[in-house]
Amino acid sequence: MTAVHDVANPGAAPQTRDVVYDIDHVTLRFGGVTSLNDVSLKMYRGEILAVIGPNGAGKTSLFNSLTGVYHPQEGNINLAARVGDSPVSVLGQKTHVINHLGVARTFQNIRLFPALTALENVKVGVETRQKAGPIAAMLGMPWQRREERESTARAYELLSFVGLTERANELAGSLAYGEQRRLEIARALGTDPGVILLDEPAAGTNPAEKRDLADLITRINSEDGISVLLIEHDMKLVMSIAHRLVVLNFGEKIAEGTPEEIQKDPVVIAAYLGTTDEDDAAPVQADGTATADGIPPARGAHRSANEGDANEGEQS
Repeated sequence: MTAVHDVANPGAAPQTRDVVYDIDHVTLRFGGVTSLNDVSLKMYRGEILAVIGPNGAGKTSLFNSLTGVYHPQEGNINLAARVGDSPVSVLGQKTHVINHLGVARTFQNIRLFPALTALENVKVGVETRQKAGPIAAMLGMPWQRREERESTARAYELLSFVGLTERANELAGSLAYGEQRRLEIARALGTDPGVILLDEPAAGTNPAEKRDLADLITRINSEDGISVLLIEHDMKLVMSIAHRLVVLNFGEKIAEGTPEEIQKDPVVIAAYLGTTDEDDAAPVQADGTATADGIPPARGAHRSANEGDANEGEQS
């Protein structure tokens, strides 16, 4: 098994930090193919944690294991999404149950309802937390009408938060690609999560949309207090907003640390550039290229997000 370079220094002692996801020796197999091999990591409350790695590294397989889409054959995954929650194993749980435990996610390929308006798409997320059922709606019960008003108001708040207020009554399918990405995030926030999983949110977006997205993710974390778990190929965006990074390669965790530490880790450079452990690996820049003369700042630079387009698909 590949040795893990754990170069992280999260600050507080692990035993004093509030853990959101505790992933313990997880292995996921599809027949004779091992997608995740003995992966262990912790996600702490209030942080932006990025999972990076080459295509086929197992990143989306990890996301699907965390949300109940896949069921690992070995290991355990405990979740305490919201403050004060007791840890609960998500293994064997249905996806809607995990969502009610406080987990929301977006997908590589946008999964909106294109024939519904932007407002209606967000209300779909908000109404998963409401109690009135179809019978109450048909009878027009007072509490159902009250919840309808509340869901509409909350949906407008979320559209404003992601900068789509003026698009509220437009069909989701008619929005620009970057706007659809933000709309999907707004719908996920409508479920009132404690942690949100973003699967390549910058894929297919232009440089201006990348900058807006970096600002939005930072605000979700800092203003709403939501923990963010992020998969993204755009290294400039990742390095500018993530507090910690975990690197996967061929289904194994090969490194973990701060952006500055990961940029200089020779094992990570080898995984991305195909060098060997014996090569004299230079520090890797935020755009994924190695140089011999240092690296740019990793934090606080989200306004200079990658000018390129990183929409490579995950193969898990």
